[in-house]
Amino acid sequence: MKKTSAKAQLPLHDQNHLFAALPEETKERLRILAEPVWLKRDEILIEYDTPLEYVYFPIDAIVSLLFVVNSGASTEVAVVGNDGLVGAVSLLSGENTCTKAFVMSAGFAYRIPKQPVHDEFHSDDNTLFLFLRYIQTLITQTSVTAACIRHHTIEQQFCKLLLLALDRLPCNNLMLTQEVASTMLGVRREGISEAAVKLQGLGVIDYHRGHITVLHRPKLQKLSCECYAILANETSCPPPSSPINIPVAAAYAARPNSLIDPKCVYCFRYGSCIYLKQNLIQATKKCVRSELEQ
Repeated sequence: MKKTSAKAQLPLHDQNHLFAALPEETKERLRILAEPVWLKRDEILIEYDTPLEYVYFPIDAIVSLLFVVNSGASTEVAVVGNDGLVGAVSLLSGENTCTKAFVMSAGFAYRIPKQPVHDEFHSDDNTLFLFLRYIQTLITQTSVTAACIRHHTIEQQFCKLLLLALDRLPCNNLMLTQEVASTMLGVRREGISEAAVKLQGLGVIDYHRGHITVLHRPKLQKLSCECYAILANETSCPPPSSPINIPVAAAYAARPNSLIDPKCVYCFRYGSCIYLKQNLIQATKKCVRSELEQ
């Protein structure tokens, strides 16, 4: 891992959605401690059951969270990019994590000592809400992954893996070897090879020596399983940077047919659906975001 002087060129609050959503006071305190680093492909950021010294807010790097069994075999349980934080679960208790953090795609991240982030997590309600909301998305990823491994083909899982990676990249190119993909999905390398060859034959991707270019994303989505849509929906509502309206939860309980959706961070923050305020859809009894996503 190398340091970089590109801190001014990579504004943290603009390029990592979770950090951007934090209260201004929290961001200012953490920004002073944030160190831009380049994460190399295949680099291990966190080892299983090892104390964490730093947490990472990826900018254009993608990190895979793996669960490793005693035999050494592993399976990806979640992926983290510019939507979140590597080491988030450790903020709950301050203890070691049960997963291994492995850099799937090289890129920049901001590294911050864990303890100050842990302190912010436990001292501010707004920060607490945002981190808990993000941890919820990690739990969803883990749950969906468990079902996906059991019920869907290697080809479908490979398509989902590519789509989740592209959602966290500014382009349609990805460096991903068959060996790394097989490690992440917990399958034999031959299965990944067959899936890649089929997708290339269908004109969905161009694949050469670990370099993948997605040529037809709509086809890739059709070939994936429903798990991708579930996970994409879970992270499709990036939290804005204004203060959270915590009493909205109580308001929703009192007025369940109002324009407040307790699962939508926009509703939590603004007290009603932000899309309605933009006059995109009128006269609805539920969060407009769900209408737009159908």
